Amino acid sequence: MIVTDRERLYTPSEAAAVSGLRLKAVNNLIDKHIVDVARPLRGGRAPRRYLTHSHLLCMRLEHFLAGSLPVERRQRLFQEVAAHPEARMVKANSVLHVDLAEARREVDARLEDLEEAERLIHSDPAIMGGEPVFKGTRIPVYGVAAMLEGGADRDDLLSGYTALDARKLDLAQLWVAAHPRRGRPKRLADRGVAPSSSKRVTLKGDPLKGAKGAAGAR
Repeated sequence: MIVTDRERLYTPSEAAAVSGLRLKAVNNLIDKHIVDVARPLRGGRAPRRYLTHSHLLCMRLEHFLAGSLPVERRQRLFQEVAAHPEARMVKANSVLHVDLAEARREVDARLEDLEEAERLIHSDPAIMGGEPVFKGTRIPVYGVAAMLEGGADRDDLLSGYTALDARKLDLAQLWVAAHPRRGRPKRLADRGVAPSSSKRVTLKGDPLKGAKGAAGAR
């Protein structure tokens, strides 16, 4: 599939953050050609794997259908989604129809969240050596997300960082998921933060807690 630079494209990390899949699962779908990656024209350089909005819809459906349909049937379903990305319903087989409109609403809502995060977070070489921070602050976004992942209490974080609110905590986690650090992760102390407490937590269910409903299969 060839697309021009005029169409908005997404990295596998962004696709994982928006769809709720793990990055490994996204790359697995691409490597096994269950979804066909977009090949942007890049002035003669080797094309990289990028995903379109219809691919994000497929990734969101994959979150729910991976255990319900065999690979070949999911592959045909995703081809149908790519051919008719604006359809309300798509047919998975003779009896199973998938609510693509709901998946589209969830993906678009998540993309709006990511765009909001992009507006609020920036990197300036003059501020903490270019560490990504919330605009108008010196609060390191990777550090906040790392503390949340480590089980830090949200109320403790909000009391320690008065410039933040619950919404910004959620956006920090989304932004970091879409922009994971390369290389070996830094310690919290290296990011200029220190947790006040920690605890073990078990992650369950759909990570897209803010999404309304689910991409239902009928």
